[in-house]
Amino acid sequence: MRIRMAENFRAAFYAPFYAAQALGFYAREDVEVELLTSSAPGGGPAAMADGSADLTWGGPLRVMKARDEDPASPLVCFCEVVGRDPFFLVGNRDAQSFRLEDLPRLKFATVSEVPTPWLCLQHDLRERGIDPAKLERTTGRTMGENLAALREKRLDAIQVFEPYASLAVLNGAQVLYAASTRGPTVYTTFLATRAGIARHRDAFAALTRAMSRMQDWLVENGAVKIAEAVAPFYPDVERDILTSAMARYRQGGLWSRSTEVSRQGFARLGESLHSGGYIGRAPVYEDCVAAI
Repeated sequence: MRIRMAENFRAAFYAPFYAAQALGFYAREDVEVELLTSSAPGGGPAAMADGSADLTWGGPLRVMKARDEDPASPLVCFCEVVGRDPFFLVGNRDAQSFRLEDLPRLKFATVSEVPTPWLCLQHDLRERGIDPAKLERTTGRTMGENLAALREKRLDAIQVFEPYASLAVLNGAQVLYAASTRGPTVYTTFLATRAGIARHRDAFAALTRAMSRMQDWLVENGAVKIAEAVAPFYPDVERDILTSAMARYRQGGLWSRSTEVSRQGFARLGESLHSGGYIGRAPVYEDCVAAI
């Protein structure tokens, strides 16, 4: 079985997808995966629409948004891989004493590359009685640019994923808040169309079995082994930084232990998108999640 899988974008928290490829987990299920690389997030659904890809991975946010805009949207998700939020607040403050309630007093920058992390953080803040609109927040810059501004003390805190968090710590910053501590928030699954699932159900079921075995492997192996397996996919990241990134994600319980899409995590993501005005109504699990 041959499947064309579109990469969402290259990120450290997507390590299970790359490890499954590198360690032959897909091949053991008799699936030949052609990985179509992407330099920008969100291109996978377009690739499926034009027929150049059979499926992609990414955030169920895209399924929820598509369903909100068009109740007849064919886009669905299956096979949970990243079950918690992979973003961090890092900054030039004492991590032991920091609370999210301190954020209004800081100059900080949020992620501009993708919408999910800020939408989820907004909801965390609202639950603590903080109005996100009143924060002194820098927008529109890349995580790399914000990292430089933090290092130069032009910002107090920044929102980033790995390896930027590990790079910031290397420069003397501290992890102030790990969004994974919020609890289950379905962050990454496979995405496909209902027609695509009908055509490739056996192959998609095989990919799900491969990811289930990958989840067991991640539990059994430490950060060094994970970094070793995926290092070829991150040629610009120093091995010690990549290992630190894998350790931080592993310790934070980022990667799901089951391929079943968590209802609790799905509901939390939906609440965050709804409270942030990204979608107009709460998404329905059965509308967005496909059984494989």
